[in-house]
Amino acid sequence: MAVSVSAVVLLAIITVLLIRKAGLNAGHAIVCVLLGFYLASSSIAPTISQVTARVAQLIGEIKF
Repeated sequence: MAVSVSAVVLLAIITVLLIRKAGLNAGHAIVCVLLGFYLASSSIAPTISQVTARVAQLIGEIKF
């Protein structure tokens, strides 16, 4: 759960920055959100979740 909340916050911040700085308009952002909802209810959702969790685990294992 913590990974998904952090991912949502991070992606929301990136989206806001893209809208403000990179010229992404609100229509494009809405399409991206809708794509996310449809992906979440698709058969590929568990795979995306597993990959995201594994990437977060790999990042957590990096020692500086």
